[in-house]
Amino acid sequence: MATVGAYEAKTRLSELLDRVERGERIVITRHGVVIAVLQPPESRAPSNVDETIRALREFRRGRRATGEEIASWIAEGRD
Repeated sequence: MATVGAYEAKTRLSELLDRVERGERIVITRHGVVIAVLQPPESRAPSNVDETIRALREFRRGRRATGEEIASWIAEGRD
């Protein structure tokens, strides 16, 4: 894991983002104190649609919501 100072990070941000895009983590410091970490997002790969549908069906198995519950959730989301 690379470490760069805040000024260097500011002046080389584009290059640092390219490195992060390739999977590298970069620590940014100010006066020797860690202030941030640039890292790739947890998951960048697009999900497999078939696998997602299978997982949702598995999750739903044995679960049923009543009309009242659904209406309550809708009302809750409108607050």
